Amino acid sequence: MHSEPQVGGALARADAVAKRLVRLEVNGAGYELAIEPRRSLLEVLRADLGLTGTKEVCLLGACGACTVLVAGRPVLACLTLAVACEGKPIVTIEGVADGHALHPLQRAFVEKGAVQCGFCTPGMILAGKALLDRNPHPTAAEAAEAISGNLCRCTGYAQIVEAIVSAPSLAADTPGQPLPGTLDSGPYLMPELGE
Repeated sequence: MHSEPQVGGALARADAVAKRLVRLEVNGAGYELAIEPRRSLLEVLRADLGLTGTKEVCLLGACGACTVLVAGRPVLACLTLAVACEGKPIVTIEGVADGHALHPLQRAFVEKGAVQCGFCTPGMILAGKALLDRNPHPTAAEAAEAISGNLCRCTGYAQIVEAIVSAPSLAADTPGQPLPGTLDSGPYLMPELGE
């Protein structure tokens, strides 16, 4: 006798993955989400939270376009499980500026011509910000190393490195006040704008 395949059998159960309640802190805001444990941080940021500044490109961890900061460290959101980020502050490109006031690194990218097509820019800025948060006066070699996991097909990297190295001078006008959008209060400081 020939039997028909079962509908809702083992195959259907294998496709249904139980969701897990996860609390994420993204750009200073708290979110409680029911997500499948296998979903990447990239998927959750873009699809569930609508934060599309984190770019979806290779999905292999090869390009750096999806770089975000998790607990102050640059990570590739396409390779990071969202559930692994529970309890850790996450910063995306949307959380770098202070309202309408650009972060000095963002201003440096504009001033130095480091923004070309813009696709790699969010990941480059976050990789550069992580470096500046731990080393406020990097050398060009340190800046190049910090972005070594991020690919750009437009600029040749010189303008990007120059922007990272020059960002502290943009913020040095008035030292002593926290820099808008930073995770710490390092020496590259400026007063909060608009307050």
